[in-house]
Amino acid sequence: MTPAAEGARGAAGAVTPIFAALGDPTRRSIVELLVTRGQATATELSAQLQISRQAVSKHLLQLSEVGLTVSQRSGRENRYQLDAKPLSAVTEWVAEVEQQWNQRLLRLQSSLEAD
Repeated sequence: MTPAAEGARGAAGAVTPIFAALGDPTRRSIVELLVTRGQATATELSAQLQISRQAVSKHLLQLSEVGLTVSQRSGRENRYQLDAKPLSAVTEWVAEVEQQWNQRLLRLQSSLEAD
């Protein structure tokens, strides 16, 4: 395997858990709510999503495991907020794939024009 291919596989491997976490529509909804609200408790999120607080807590745990949410204790409740830093790895990966694709299209265009 070439060094470039190994690097691409490493980058893809780094974003795989983030894509897996965001693959669930409920977790994407939680991320959107946290973007809009800034922070929220599991109870507040469950009211918006019309699912149980326990289900929201499980989704928040999965988002937390990939670093997309952080929590802060406030009295008896945990307040959750989005940590968008891990999304920069996704953005970089998508930009890399786009750049490689555009280069391939340019080579194809050059090849077709040469014929």
